[in-house]
Amino acid sequence: MSNFFRPNLQRNGRIARGVIGALCLIAGIVLVDYNLWLGLIFVVAGLFAIYEALRGWCLARACGIKTKI
Repeated sequence: MSNFFRPNLQRNGRIARGVIGALCLIAGIVLVDYNLWLGLIFVVAGLFAIYEALRGWCLARACGIKTKI
């Protein structure tokens, strides 16, 4: 299990996840006014992407899915 959680992102991947996370977080905060559940989904996704960026870990890569970044 320790191999699953080891960092697997380089600098470009971390930057991309951080930007995606920030955009999802902002979109979620805006969407909460219109649709609570959709907004919450975006906020959770944004927070998770920011966590991936800070940790240097990608869930998709940990599961064996090849990503470009």
